[in-house]
Parts: sequence; structure tokens; C-alpha cells
Amino acid sequence: MPLDSTQQDKRNFKVVGSRPLRPDGIDKVTGRAKFGADATAPGMLVGRILRSPHAHARIRKIDTSKAEKLAGVKAVVTRDDFPDKTNGDAGLYDILYNIMAREKALYEGHAVAAVAAVDARTAREALKLIKVDYEVLPHVTDVDEAMKPNAPVLHSTIFTDGVQPKPKKPSNIVRRYEFGHGDVEAGFKKADIIVERTFKTEATHQGYIEPHACLANVGPDGQGELWVCTQGHFMVRDTCARLLGMDISKLRVTASEIGGGFGGKTTVFIEPVALALSRKANRPVKIVMSREEVFKATGPTSSTSVDVKVGVTRDGRITAADATLRYQGGAFPGSPVEFGAMSAFACYDLENVRTVGYDVVTNRPKQAAYRAPGAPMAAFAVESVMEELAKKVGMAGIDFRIKNAAREGTKSSYGPTYGPIGLLSTLERAKQHPHFKAPLGPNQGRGMACGFWFNFGGQTCVSLNINNDGTVALSVGTPDIGGSRASMCLMAAEELGIPYDKVRAIVADTSSLGYNDVTDGSRTTFATGMATILAARDAIKKLTARAAQIWGIPADAVTWENGHAKPAGSNAGNFPPMSLAEIAAQAGQTGGPIAGHHEYSADGAGVSFATHICDAEVDPETGATKIVRYTVLQDAGKAVHPSYVEGQFQGGAVQGIGWALNEEYIYGKDGRLQNAGFLDYRIPVCSDLPMIDTVILEIPNPGHPYGVRGVGETSIVPPLAAIANAVSAAAGVRLTSLPMSPPKILAALDRKAAAE
Repeated sequence: MPLDSTQQDKRNFKVVGSRPLRPDGIDKVTGRAKFGADATAPGMLVGRILRSPHAHARIRKIDTSKAEKLAGVKAVVTRDDFPDKTNGDAGLYDILYNIMAREKALYEGHAVAAVAAVDARTAREALKLIKVDYEVLPHVTDVDEAMKPNAPVLHSTIFTDGVQPKPKKPSNIVRRYEFGHGDVEAGFKKADIIVERTFKTEATHQGYIEPHACLANVGPDGQGELWVCTQGHFMVRDTCARLLGMDISKLRVTASEIGGGFGGKTTVFIEPVALALSRKANRPVKIVMSREEVFKATGPTSSTSVDVKVGVTRDGRITAADATLRYQGGAFPGSPVEFGAMSAFACYDLENVRTVGYDVVTNRPKQAAYRAPGAPMAAFAVESVMEELAKKVGMAGIDFRIKNAAREGTKSSYGPTYGPIGLLSTLERAKQHPHFKAPLGPNQGRGMACGFWFNFGGQTCVSLNINNDGTVALSVGTPDIGGSRASMCLMAAEELGIPYDKVRAIVADTSSLGYNDVTDGSRTTFATGMATILAARDAIKKLTARAAQIWGIPADAVTWENGHAKPAGSNAGNFPPMSLAEIAAQAGQTGGPIAGHHEYSADGAGVSFATHICDAEVDPETGATKIVRYTVLQDAGKAVHPSYVEGQFQGGAVQGIGWALNEEYIYGKDGRLQNAGFLDYRIPVCSDLPMIDTVILEIPNPGHPYGVRGVGETSIVPPLAAIANAVSAAAGVRLTSLPMSPPKILAALDRKAAAE
């Protein structure tokens, strides 16, 4: 059935847009919900991983003989138990190398060996008995230092892609990206005012509560099962099977409830190790990371260094924009610099624009996604410069942005031309918002910023089963990390014309449903939602056919309305409407079970924009900063469950506050992480925060029958810049390095005083 987006603006939704109770709420508050670490199995062993204490070291020899002889130890694995089965797939080889170090340990915390034992105490003792002969090598943890010609080289196989001629000498620069259009140099010649600055951001942790955990069980027949805390169990299945040389069909993966992810659980760290231990021990093996392991061995987002140059005319029109972004991906390629370069100037209608990005490796753990990966750092740099330019031309920051804002028909900085978008709507609504007009107190400043995210589609599969009592069982393949089960139930109920509480959604395991891409990129409500709608429409076809069969009329003489089959007209017969429940009750007599199904690779996700307003207060004596007011305005396309949408808006803002003010990975000169825990790595708590006010705007996405756009990513893009602009306004000096900790603010104030 084709998508019908022509009437989406006028559609009068009956269920979508309401705020029902979340289906997983009771289980989570009562402790019934099963998270990754809750999985158990008879005869289960405890897995533990030995990790490198060095940031960079050649592994000469690993002696596991004493550990293997320890009573209670059932299996030990090292690099020798992970032969290269990647068949030249460089990305897969990097995962193999990351889950178990090979010739070198590339960061502190890099896995070197693992054991499975009858209990945790024995496993810990076994790790102490493993002897590793290291040759310590020079290391580098800073992205700018890693790019220097004399920097220690992590991989002899990396020769920078994207440059001509191709380098003949290996380096830490993996790839160069470039986007843009027009003539940037000519544009700068037309500018009356040019601002050029360099910005730095530190790596930050996603802050999920539940550490990575999994339970693996591989039998003597080669059949395996895996229970795991993940954002993508199909991805986990395929990756593990390929690394271990298993048939994909022989590995069944079940996603547990997830205690937070935010992108940090879109990759594989411990799962292949648990499977290898289980296969060797012929018993189930459970691995749960400690908090210290999470910090040292899993992916934070990148630290970055960004140069921005923007020119404007005296009347505030941007003539040229240029940026160079340097992102570190940790020890392996794959920083989100490409997304950063694409999104940097995406909010603006520019004639001349260029962004260049460099993906760089360092002796840090392999980075992982973190909500709109790459975009917040780029927006911090660009939006800081935009605020400064507005001041120089004598315009309010919001008026400057309105004048230069991207709108429908704008050719984006990264290539495509925008369709219907909501950036201008968020700006105009922000200008009228009471927050924007509220007075400021002493030592307070107001900042604002815009943000952008692409939103993803991807491979999706949904099954919808009609039970004989008229209830509906919905099977989806995307783990629920932000309320997607509620959203799917709402859309299924809307389409079928039945109450929300008649639909139950489950996250199916990998053997029960076709392949689904990872829950990331704000794709789930869009892509899985569309598949749910189309699966419901498939079921409706069958429901109307069954009604036609019961009535003895042609199937095309039956329509579906408000949860009932109805004759299409008086000439089709005078039959009373038949409800879904009534049709379902007769399914056994009319052809058997009734179900809907849909699978496809979704596109048309629709980009998303937001504008944030922040008021900050800076103590000039201590440098301490307090966020006193914060407002998020964002285009949701269609808010399927407004409470969840508001929660996504607020969560992104809160994480941005932590990133801007407190959070950072601190590495010593020895390349070791100095704050591997929440006591020293400080995320915001309730007492640090004001109420985050939200405004939901709904500019329908024409690529979705209900107008849905993703909302989970965009909300973390503007905060870094909005807060930096507020703090800079309050302090009277521009801050260009995150986090804006009290020592940095005091140093900036001292420089200001010295200059005066």
C-alpha cells in the first residue's frame, strides 16, 4: 500500500499525539525488568578480562599457563583464540583488534586476555597469574599532537585517504573529508568583517547507568545464544558470527532492557570474548564490565580541535564560511568527523562554504557514537563565531541567524537541497518566547544557538499479529532506548483504529524477525514507525478480505474505518460494521491467523533543526557557573508521544550542560586515564539543573505518512554553543575550550583584566 503523505497536515489523529503510560514503566520501577546484568543460566561461569596498563606497547609474549592450572578456571583466551576471519574487511578487522589486542596494545584498557571461572574471586586471581611481556612504546593522546610528522605512529597500515598524491609514509591521519560549494576565497574578499577562531573540546562519556553486560552460551553443536545490553542485537549477531567463524543462523541474540545507551552501545566490545570463552569451556559465560572498564575500554565521543572562519557584510549577510575539523577516533579509524564536517554550517543559507575534516587515531579507546555524533562539537565552534559576528555587526544573535537561516529550497552546506524544514520556525518562535525577553540578573548572560541533525532510516522489519480476542502483538527489531515501544503501539493503534491498550510491542530476538539496523541516528520512530504503519495496513487488507468473505461480497467492496470493516456503499450490501475483534474471533473459520508484515530499507527520514536559549550565571570570584534558565525549541515533525519527545529534548540539553561545564576525559603524561569513575568524572545531577522548558514544533516530514522526524539527536547539538555563548556573555570574554571549568573561566577573566 503506498504511503499517503498528502493529507498528513490535516489529519485528525485520535491516538497519536496522546500521552499514555509507558508500557515498560511498571516493570522498571518495580525491578521486574531484565537488564543485561540480570541474565543467568545453569552452570554459568564468570568472565573477566585482563587489560593493558600501558597506552601503547608491543606484546612480546603472553603466558597463561599458571592461570589455566588454577582450580576453578574453565577457559582462558588470548589473541591466539581469535584468528583473522575478516577476509580483508578493514572495519571488521579493527573490531577484531579492539576486542582482543594483537601485536600491540593501543590504549590503556585494551583487552589482552580473558578467563572464565566458577566465581568472580577465582577469575580475578586467574588474571593476576597471566604474565604479559610488554615493550612500552611512545604514545599520543591529543588529536593535534597526533597529526604532527614526528608523532608516534599507531598503525603502519594507515596512509591518509582523500589526499593527492597518496602519502607514501604511514601516519595517524586516516582520511581527509571535504564538503561545500561556491568560491570561499572570493566570498571572503566580499566580507567587511571576518572572525577566525580555534576551538577545542574534550572527550566525554555518554553517561549510561548500566555498564556493558552479556551472557553467552555456545553448545558442542556450534549453536550459540547471547543475551546482551545493546542498541542493535542484529548487528551484534552478525559481527560476532563473522569474527568467530560461525554461521549467522547458528547464533541467536536477545536484547535485554537497556540501562542507557545514547550511542555508546552501538558497537561490540565484550560479546565475542564471552562467546569464545563459552565455546572453549562448553558452559555459559557472563561478562559484566566494571565502571572503570567502561571508562577505560569503551568508546566516549571524540576530543576535537576545530578552526572556523566566517565573513559577513556590514548588514549581517554571510559571504563565506570555512571550517577545518580534527577529530580523534581513538586507537582505530572511525571518528565522526565526516558528520561534523557535513553538519557544521547546515543551519545556514550560504553561497560560499567549505568544511574539511580529518579522522585521526590516538592512543585512546575506540570512540563510539554519542547522540548526533560529531555535530555538537562542530556546532559549538560555528555557533560561537556566529554570535561573535552578530555582535560585531550590531545585530541581536537571533536576528542575525534569521537573516542567514537555511529554509526550504536552500542548498545545504553538505550538498542536498532542503525540503520543508523547521529551522526558521524555531528561531521565530524563540524570538517570541518569554525566556528571550526575560530580564537578566547580576553576572548573568544569555546565549543561544541552532543545531542540526540528518536523521537516519535504514533496514527495518516489523510483524503485527492479530490475536483472536482482538488484541494485537507487535514484534519489532529495534531495541527501545527512548520510548519506541509506546510510539509503535500508538501508531499501530492509530492505523488499526483500536485503543492504545489493545496493542503490545516486544523487541523480538534475531531468530524471530528479519534483520533490523541498530537503534541509532533517531531512526526508530521514523523507520520502525513507518514499517509498523505499513504492517498494520497489510493486516487491514486481510481483515477487510475476511469481512468480505463472511459477507459474501468482493474484497474491494469493503473499507476500513475506525477499527471496523464496512461495506463500501449501499450497493455492496447492507451489513453492519464488523469490528477487528469480531473478525479476529472468526479467523479460524475464515482462513486462519491474521497478521501484517513489512520489511524495507527506509529513506526520507527528514532533517531536524532546533534552537536553544540559555541563561548562565558566572561567579567572578570562583569561576563557578550556574545554568539558571534553559529552553529548547525543536521541530519534531509529528510528536507521536509528546512526553517522550519532551524527555528527549530535556535529556539532550542536560547532557550538553555536563559536556559544556564539567565533563572531560583527563589523560596524564603516561597516557593513562585519571578520572575513570563518576566520582571524578562528574555528570550533572538534579541540583545542578534548572527546569528545562520545551516547545514542540511540528513541521511535517513529507517522507513519513504521519509526518514524523527523529528527535533524539538534534537536542544535544545546540547546548554546547548556547551555554558557551551565555557564559561568554556573563563573563565578558569569549570561551573557546570545553569544558568551561572554573579554572578556565578564571584564567580567561585574568587575561581580560590584564588586557584592560
